[in-house]
Amino acid sequence: MNAEASSRYTGVAIALHWAMAALLVFMIWLGWNMEDNEARFQLHKSVGITILFLAIARLAWRFANPPPLLPEGMPGIEKTASHGVHIAFYVLMIAIPLGGWLMVSVSPFQVATVLYGVVSWPHLPFTEGLIGEDLYEFTEFFHSKGAWVIIALLALHVAGAVKHEIGAEEGVLKKMIPGLFGRSDPPALPPKGFLFAFGGSAALFAAIAASALLGSGPANPGPPPPGASGTGVQANWIVDYEKSAITFSGLHEGRKFEGVFDAWTADVAFYPEALATSQVQVSVDTRTARTGKKLYDDSLKSREWFNAPEFPQATVELGEFRQVAGGYEAAATLTLKGRPVRLPLTFTLDIDGDEARLEGAATVSRKALDLGQASDAGAQYVADEVSIEISGRATRKP
Repeated sequence: MNAEASSRYTGVAIALHWAMAALLVFMIWLGWNMEDNEARFQLHKSVGITILFLAIARLAWRFANPPPLLPEGMPGIEKTASHGVHIAFYVLMIAIPLGGWLMVSVSPFQVATVLYGVVSWPHLPFTEGLIGEDLYEFTEFFHSKGAWVIIALLALHVAGAVKHEIGAEEGVLKKMIPGLFGRSDPPALPPKGFLFAFGGSAALFAAIAASALLGSGPANPGPPPPGASGTGVQANWIVDYEKSAITFSGLHEGRKFEGVFDAWTADVAFYPEALATSQVQVSVDTRTARTGKKLYDDSLKSREWFNAPEFPQATVELGEFRQVAGGYEAAATLTLKGRPVRLPLTFTLDIDGDEARLEGAATVSRKALDLGQASDAGAQYVADEVSIEISGRATRKP
Protein backbone atom coordinates (compact mmCIF):
# COMPACT_ATOMS: atom_id res chain seq x y z
CA MET A 1 0.00 0.00 0.00
CA ASN A 2 1.23 3.52 -0.84
CA ALA A 3 1.60 5.43 2.43
CA GLU A 4 1.90 8.83 0.70
CA ALA A 5 -0.72 11.24 2.06
CA SER A 6 -3.03 13.01 -0.39
CA SER A 7 -3.68 16.76 -0.31
CA ARG A 8 -7.39 16.03 -0.21
CA TYR A 9 -9.76 13.46 1.18
CA THR A 10 -11.03 10.98 -1.38
CA GLY A 11 -14.70 10.98 -2.33
CA VAL A 12 -15.08 7.61 -0.61
CA ALA A 13 -13.57 8.93 2.61
CA ILE A 14 -15.91 11.93 2.51
CA ALA A 15 -18.96 9.72 1.92
CA LEU A 16 -17.97 7.38 4.76
CA HIS A 17 -17.30 10.29 7.11
CA TRP A 18 -20.71 11.92 6.70
CA ALA A 19 -22.65 8.64 6.48
CA MET A 20 -21.15 7.39 9.73
CA ALA A 21 -21.61 10.77 11.41
CA ALA A 22 -25.30 10.64 10.55
CA LEU A 23 -25.60 7.03 11.73
CA LEU A 24 -23.89 7.80 15.04
CA VAL A 25 -26.20 10.73 15.77
CA PHE A 26 -29.22 8.61 14.81
CA MET A 27 -28.02 5.75 17.03
CA ILE A 28 -27.68 8.07 20.02
CA TRP A 29 -31.25 9.29 19.52
CA LEU A 30 -32.49 5.73 18.96
CA GLY A 31 -30.79 4.46 22.11
CA TRP A 32 -32.74 7.02 24.13
CA ASN A 33 -36.07 6.29 22.46
CA MET A 34 -36.42 2.53 22.00
CA GLU A 35 -37.62 1.27 25.38
CA ASP A 36 -40.50 -1.21 25.01
CA ASN A 37 -40.41 -0.72 21.23
CA GLU A 38 -39.46 -3.90 19.41
CA ALA A 39 -39.10 -2.28 15.98
CA ARG A 40 -36.70 0.40 17.26
CA PHE A 41 -34.75 -2.14 19.28
CA GLN A 42 -34.20 -4.26 16.16
CA LEU A 43 -33.31 -1.14 14.15
CA HIS A 44 -30.79 -0.14 16.84
CA LYS A 45 -29.08 -3.51 16.47
CA SER A 46 -29.20 -3.30 12.67
CA VAL A 47 -27.60 0.16 12.55
CA GLY A 48 -25.02 -0.90 15.14
CA ILE A 49 -23.85 -3.82 12.99
CA THR A 50 -23.83 -1.49 9.97
CA ILE A 51 -21.57 0.96 11.83
CA LEU A 52 -19.26 -1.89 12.84
CA PHE A 53 -18.62 -3.03 9.27
CA LEU A 54 -18.46 0.50 7.88
CA ALA A 55 -15.84 1.27 10.53
CA ILE A 56 -13.81 -1.75 9.44
CA ALA A 57 -14.08 -0.64 5.80
CA ARG A 58 -13.22 2.94 6.71
CA LEU A 59 -10.16 1.90 8.68
CA ALA A 60 -8.95 -0.23 5.76
CA TRP A 61 -9.63 2.63 3.33
CA ARG A 62 -7.68 5.04 5.54
CA PHE A 63 -4.74 2.62 5.52
CA ALA A 64 -4.79 2.41 1.72
CA ASN A 65 -5.49 6.13 1.24
CA PRO A 66 -3.80 8.19 4.00
CA PRO A 67 -5.68 11.42 4.78
CA PRO A 68 -4.26 14.92 4.21
CA LEU A 69 -1.70 16.13 6.70
CA LEU A 70 -2.90 18.48 9.41
CA PRO A 71 -2.29 22.22 8.80
CA GLU A 72 1.34 23.23 9.31
CA GLY A 73 0.37 26.10 11.61
CA MET A 74 -1.45 23.86 14.08
CA PRO A 75 0.31 23.65 17.48
CA GLY A 76 1.84 20.28 18.34
CA ILE A 77 -0.44 19.70 21.31
CA GLU A 78 -3.48 20.27 19.13
CA LYS A 79 -2.16 17.85 16.53
CA THR A 80 -1.69 15.24 19.26
CA ALA A 81 -5.23 15.87 20.53
CA SER A 82 -6.63 15.58 17.00
CA HIS A 83 -4.87 12.26 16.42
CA GLY A 84 -6.04 11.05 19.83
CA VAL A 85 -9.67 11.91 19.09
CA HIS A 86 -9.51 10.09 15.74
CA ILE A 87 -7.97 6.98 17.29
CA ALA A 88 -10.61 6.99 20.03
CA PHE A 89 -13.34 7.31 17.41
CA TYR A 90 -12.10 4.27 15.49
CA VAL A 91 -11.72 2.22 18.66
CA LEU A 92 -15.21 3.09 19.89
CA MET A 93 -16.89 2.67 16.48
CA ILE A 94 -15.70 -0.93 16.60
CA ALA A 95 -15.79 -1.61 20.35
CA ILE A 96 -19.28 -0.23 21.07
CA PRO A 97 -21.08 -2.29 18.36
CA LEU A 98 -19.08 -5.35 19.44
CA GLY A 99 -20.11 -4.66 23.03
CA GLY A 100 -23.74 -4.41 21.98
CA TRP A 101 -23.43 -7.67 20.07
CA LEU A 102 -21.93 -9.29 23.18
CA MET A 103 -24.68 -7.83 25.36
CA VAL A 104 -27.41 -9.31 23.15
CA SER A 105 -25.55 -12.65 23.01
CA VAL A 106 -25.31 -13.08 26.80
CA SER A 107 -28.72 -11.61 27.60
CA PRO A 108 -31.04 -13.97 29.53
CA PHE A 109 -33.77 -12.91 27.09
CA GLN A 110 -31.94 -14.28 24.01
CA VAL A 111 -33.91 -12.08 21.61
CA ALA A 112 -33.18 -12.91 17.98
CA THR A 113 -31.50 -10.31 15.77
CA VAL A 114 -32.71 -9.77 12.21
CA LEU A 115 -30.91 -6.97 10.42
CA TYR A 116 -33.43 -4.62 8.79
CA GLY A 117 -36.00 -7.41 8.95
CA VAL A 118 -34.14 -9.40 6.28
CA VAL A 119 -30.79 -10.87 7.42
CA SER A 120 -30.61 -13.29 10.35
CA TRP A 121 -27.68 -12.40 12.60
CA PRO A 122 -26.17 -14.95 15.03
CA HIS A 123 -25.12 -14.48 18.63
CA LEU A 124 -21.38 -14.51 19.27
CA PRO A 125 -20.33 -18.19 19.13
CA PHE A 126 -18.30 -18.31 22.36
CA THR A 127 -21.06 -16.91 24.59
CA GLU A 128 -23.36 -19.92 24.98
CA GLY A 129 -22.02 -20.75 28.42
CA LEU A 130 -21.86 -17.10 29.51
CA ILE A 131 -25.56 -16.25 29.33
CA GLY A 132 -26.67 -14.62 32.57
CA GLU A 133 -27.86 -11.48 34.29
CA ASP A 134 -24.48 -10.43 35.77
CA LEU A 135 -22.48 -10.38 32.53
CA TYR A 136 -25.43 -8.83 30.71
CA GLU A 137 -25.60 -5.92 33.18
CA PHE A 138 -21.81 -5.49 33.03
CA THR A 139 -21.79 -5.21 29.23
CA GLU A 140 -24.88 -3.00 29.25
CA PHE A 141 -23.12 -0.55 31.60
CA PHE A 142 -20.08 -0.16 29.36
CA HIS A 143 -22.21 -0.07 26.20
CA SER A 144 -24.28 2.83 27.52
CA LYS A 145 -21.26 4.69 28.94
CA GLY A 146 -19.45 4.25 25.65
CA ALA A 147 -22.27 6.19 23.98
CA TRP A 148 -21.57 9.13 26.29
CA VAL A 149 -17.89 9.01 25.35
CA ILE A 150 -18.90 9.11 21.68
CA ILE A 151 -21.02 12.21 22.39
CA ALA A 152 -18.05 13.91 24.08
CA LEU A 153 -15.74 13.02 21.19
CA LEU A 154 -18.27 14.33 18.67
CA ALA A 155 -18.39 17.63 20.54
CA LEU A 156 -14.57 17.88 20.61
CA HIS A 157 -14.32 16.91 16.95
CA VAL A 158 -16.83 19.52 15.81
CA ALA A 159 -15.37 22.21 18.06
CA GLY A 160 -11.86 21.54 16.78
CA ALA A 161 -12.92 21.57 13.14
CA VAL A 162 -14.77 24.87 13.54
CA LYS A 163 -11.95 26.47 15.57
CA HIS A 164 -9.30 25.67 12.97
CA GLU A 165 -11.55 26.70 10.11
CA ILE A 166 -12.02 30.21 11.49
CA GLY A 167 -8.57 30.46 13.09
CA ALA A 168 -5.32 31.70 11.63
CA GLU A 169 -4.14 28.30 10.42
CA GLU A 170 -5.60 26.58 7.37
CA GLY A 171 -8.49 24.35 8.39
CA VAL A 172 -9.45 20.90 7.08
CA LEU A 173 -13.25 21.16 7.23
CA LYS A 174 -13.51 22.41 3.66
CA LYS A 175 -11.54 19.35 2.54
CA MET A 176 -14.27 17.11 4.02
CA ILE A 177 -17.21 18.87 2.36
CA PRO A 178 -17.87 17.88 -1.27
CA GLY A 179 -17.32 20.79 -3.66
CA LEU A 180 -15.47 22.97 -1.13
CA PHE A 181 -11.88 21.89 -1.73
CA GLY A 182 -9.39 24.72 -1.75
CA ARG A 183 -8.82 25.83 -5.33
CA SER A 184 -5.09 26.11 -4.65
CA ASP A 185 -4.82 22.54 -3.43
CA PRO A 186 -2.92 20.16 -5.71
CA PRO A 187 -4.96 17.29 -7.18
CA ALA A 188 -5.77 14.37 -4.89
CA LEU A 189 -3.89 11.12 -5.35
CA PRO A 190 -5.85 8.44 -7.25
CA PRO A 191 -7.80 6.36 -4.71
CA LYS A 192 -6.93 2.68 -4.35
CA GLY A 193 -7.73 -0.34 -2.24
CA PHE A 194 -11.50 -0.39 -2.85
CA LEU A 195 -11.62 -4.19 -2.96
CA PHE A 196 -9.33 -4.43 0.05
CA ALA A 197 -11.53 -2.16 2.16
CA PHE A 198 -15.07 -2.92 1.05
CA GLY A 199 -14.60 -6.41 -0.35
CA GLY A 200 -12.96 -7.59 2.85
CA SER A 201 -15.63 -6.02 5.06
CA ALA A 202 -18.44 -7.41 2.89
CA ALA A 203 -16.87 -10.89 2.86
CA LEU A 204 -16.61 -10.90 6.66
CA PHE A 205 -20.22 -9.77 6.96
CA ALA A 206 -21.40 -12.46 4.52
CA ALA A 207 -19.47 -15.19 6.36
CA ILE A 208 -21.02 -14.28 9.72
CA ALA A 209 -24.51 -13.97 8.24
CA ALA A 210 -24.12 -17.35 6.54
CA SER A 211 -23.21 -18.96 9.86
CA ALA A 212 -26.68 -18.03 11.16
CA LEU A 213 -28.18 -20.37 8.57
CA LEU A 214 -26.34 -23.40 9.94
CA GLY A 215 -28.64 -25.59 11.98
CA SER A 216 -31.69 -23.52 11.08
CA GLY A 217 -33.44 -26.48 9.54
CA PRO A 218 -34.56 -27.33 6.00
CA ALA A 219 -35.61 -24.32 3.96
CA ASN A 220 -38.23 -26.11 1.85
CA PRO A 221 -38.98 -29.53 3.31
CA GLY A 222 -40.98 -31.82 1.11
CA PRO A 223 -43.90 -33.92 2.27
CA PRO A 224 -42.73 -36.96 4.28
CA PRO A 225 -43.53 -40.49 3.17
CA PRO A 226 -46.35 -42.34 4.94
CA GLY A 227 -45.28 -43.81 8.27
CA ALA A 228 -42.08 -41.75 8.29
CA SER A 229 -42.46 -40.89 11.96
CA GLY A 230 -41.60 -44.48 12.92
CA THR A 231 -43.90 -44.48 15.97
CA GLY A 232 -44.96 -48.11 15.75
CA VAL A 233 -48.63 -47.09 15.40
CA GLN A 234 -50.39 -49.47 13.02
CA ALA A 235 -51.86 -46.74 10.83
CA ASN A 236 -55.02 -47.45 8.85
CA TRP A 237 -55.12 -43.98 7.23
CA ILE A 238 -52.65 -42.34 4.83
CA VAL A 239 -52.33 -38.60 5.38
CA ASP A 240 -52.33 -36.31 2.34
CA TYR A 241 -49.73 -33.80 3.55
CA GLU A 242 -50.19 -31.45 0.62
CA LYS A 243 -53.81 -30.92 1.66
CA SER A 244 -53.19 -30.96 5.41
CA ALA A 245 -51.74 -28.36 7.75
CA ILE A 246 -50.84 -27.64 11.37
CA THR A 247 -51.12 -23.94 12.07
CA PHE A 248 -50.91 -21.75 15.16
CA SER A 249 -51.96 -18.23 16.08
CA GLY A 250 -51.82 -15.80 18.96
CA LEU A 251 -51.50 -12.13 19.88
CA HIS A 252 -48.32 -10.05 19.93
CA GLU A 253 -48.73 -6.54 21.33
CA GLY A 254 -52.46 -6.87 20.68
CA ARG A 255 -52.01 -7.83 17.02
CA LYS A 256 -52.76 -11.30 15.72
CA PHE A 257 -49.95 -13.42 14.31
CA GLU A 258 -50.33 -16.69 12.45
CA GLY A 259 -47.89 -19.44 11.57
CA VAL A 260 -47.56 -22.90 10.08
CA PHE A 261 -45.24 -25.88 10.48
CA ASP A 262 -43.88 -26.88 7.08
CA ALA A 263 -42.70 -30.38 8.05
CA TRP A 264 -44.50 -32.95 10.18
CA THR A 265 -45.57 -36.58 10.07
CA ALA A 266 -48.60 -38.40 11.47
CA ASP A 267 -49.39 -42.06 11.98
CA VAL A 268 -53.15 -42.40 12.27
CA ALA A 269 -54.97 -45.46 13.57
CA PHE A 270 -58.55 -44.28 13.93
CA TYR A 271 -61.65 -46.50 14.10
CA PRO A 272 -64.96 -44.67 14.58
CA GLU A 273 -66.59 -47.90 15.63
CA ALA A 274 -63.80 -48.74 18.12
CA LEU A 275 -62.57 -45.46 19.63
CA ALA A 276 -60.90 -47.20 22.55
CA THR A 277 -58.37 -48.83 20.21
CA SER A 278 -57.69 -45.65 18.21
CA GLN A 279 -54.41 -43.80 18.53
CA VAL A 280 -52.53 -41.08 16.66
CA GLN A 281 -48.94 -39.93 16.94
CA VAL A 282 -47.63 -36.76 15.31
CA SER A 283 -44.03 -35.58 15.02
CA VAL A 284 -43.43 -31.90 14.19
CA ASP A 285 -40.16 -30.38 12.99
CA THR A 286 -39.97 -27.19 15.10
CA ARG A 287 -37.24 -25.78 12.84
CA THR A 288 -39.81 -25.30 10.09
CA ALA A 289 -42.16 -22.93 11.96
CA ARG A 290 -43.00 -20.09 9.58
CA THR A 291 -45.01 -16.94 10.28
CA GLY A 292 -44.20 -14.69 7.33
CA LYS A 293 -42.11 -12.40 9.57
CA LYS A 294 -38.44 -13.29 9.83
CA LEU A 295 -38.01 -11.91 13.35
CA TYR A 296 -40.79 -14.17 14.63
CA ASP A 297 -39.38 -17.18 12.77
CA ASP A 298 -35.89 -16.71 14.18
CA SER A 299 -37.25 -16.03 17.67
CA LEU A 300 -39.31 -19.23 17.64
CA LYS A 301 -36.19 -21.29 16.90
CA SER A 302 -34.24 -19.68 19.77
CA ARG A 303 -33.42 -21.26 23.13
CA GLU A 304 -36.17 -19.41 24.98
CA TRP A 305 -38.92 -20.60 22.66
CA PHE A 306 -38.71 -23.90 20.75
CA ASN A 307 -34.93 -24.29 21.26
CA ALA A 308 -34.93 -25.94 17.86
CA PRO A 309 -31.18 -26.69 17.69
CA GLU A 310 -31.41 -28.87 20.81
CA PHE A 311 -35.02 -30.08 20.43
CA PRO A 312 -35.79 -30.16 16.69
CA GLN A 313 -38.83 -32.41 17.16
CA ALA A 314 -42.04 -31.95 19.10
CA THR A 315 -44.50 -34.84 19.45
CA VAL A 316 -48.23 -35.11 19.99
CA GLU A 317 -49.89 -38.31 21.14
CA LEU A 318 -53.67 -38.60 20.85
CA GLY A 319 -55.73 -41.14 22.76
CA GLU A 320 -58.84 -41.57 24.89
CA PHE A 321 -61.08 -40.62 21.99
CA ARG A 322 -64.76 -40.03 22.66
CA GLN A 323 -67.74 -38.63 20.84
CA VAL A 324 -69.05 -35.22 21.91
CA ALA A 325 -71.69 -32.88 20.57
CA GLY A 326 -70.65 -31.86 17.07
CA GLY A 327 -67.72 -34.24 16.74
CA TYR A 328 -64.99 -35.88 18.78
CA GLU A 329 -62.60 -35.09 21.61
CA ALA A 330 -59.20 -36.63 22.35
CA ALA A 331 -56.65 -36.31 25.12
CA ALA A 332 -53.52 -34.84 23.54
CA THR A 333 -50.09 -35.06 25.15
CA LEU A 334 -47.85 -32.42 23.59
CA THR A 335 -44.13 -32.84 24.33
CA LEU A 336 -41.99 -29.83 23.55
CA LYS A 337 -38.37 -29.39 24.72
CA GLY A 338 -38.79 -32.65 26.63
CA ARG A 339 -41.70 -31.22 28.62
CA PRO A 340 -45.07 -33.05 28.27
CA VAL A 341 -48.31 -31.10 28.60
CA ARG A 342 -51.75 -32.68 28.47
CA LEU A 343 -54.66 -30.82 26.87
CA PRO A 344 -57.97 -31.57 25.13
CA LEU A 345 -58.26 -31.53 21.34
CA THR A 346 -61.69 -31.23 19.75
CA PHE A 347 -62.27 -32.05 16.10
CA THR A 348 -64.83 -32.82 13.49
CA LEU A 349 -64.46 -35.78 11.14
CA ASP A 350 -66.27 -36.29 7.87
CA ILE A 351 -65.75 -39.75 6.33
CA ASP A 352 -66.98 -40.33 2.80
CA GLY A 353 -66.16 -43.87 1.73
CA ASP A 354 -62.38 -44.15 1.96
CA GLU A 355 -61.80 -40.39 2.17
CA ALA A 356 -61.70 -38.48 5.46
CA ARG A 357 -61.65 -34.78 6.25
CA LEU A 358 -60.69 -33.49 9.70
CA GLU A 359 -60.77 -30.02 11.29
CA GLY A 360 -59.56 -29.63 14.87
CA ALA A 361 -58.39 -27.07 17.41
CA ALA A 362 -56.73 -26.81 20.80
CA THR A 363 -55.50 -24.03 23.05
CA VAL A 364 -52.16 -24.20 24.86
CA SER A 365 -50.48 -22.04 27.49
CA ARG A 366 -47.01 -20.64 26.85
CA LYS A 367 -46.29 -20.86 30.54
CA ALA A 368 -47.17 -24.56 30.68
CA LEU A 369 -44.87 -25.21 27.71
CA ASP A 370 -42.06 -22.95 29.03
CA LEU A 371 -42.17 -20.70 25.97
CA GLY A 372 -40.84 -17.16 26.25
CA GLN A 373 -40.74 -17.24 30.04
CA ALA A 374 -37.40 -15.40 30.39
CA SER A 375 -38.36 -12.27 28.47
CA ASP A 376 -42.15 -12.26 28.76
CA ALA A 377 -43.32 -14.42 31.65
CA GLY A 378 -46.15 -11.97 32.42
CA ALA A 379 -47.48 -12.07 28.83
CA GLN A 380 -46.92 -8.34 28.47
CA TYR A 381 -46.01 -8.67 24.80
CA VAL A 382 -47.17 -12.12 23.67
CA ALA A 383 -50.47 -13.46 24.98
CA ASP A 384 -50.16 -16.60 27.08
CA GLU A 385 -52.76 -18.56 25.14
CA VAL A 386 -51.82 -19.87 21.70
CA SER A 387 -54.33 -21.56 19.42
CA ILE A 388 -53.41 -24.64 17.37
CA GLU A 389 -55.52 -25.55 14.37
CA ILE A 390 -55.38 -28.80 12.44
CA SER A 391 -56.72 -29.36 8.97
CA GLY A 392 -56.31 -32.86 7.58
CA ARG A 393 -57.13 -35.00 4.58
CA ALA A 394 -56.53 -38.77 4.57
CA THR A 395 -57.28 -41.91 2.62
CA ARG A 396 -58.15 -45.26 4.22
CA LYS A 397 -55.53 -47.93 3.64
CA PRO A 398 -56.69 -50.83 1.45
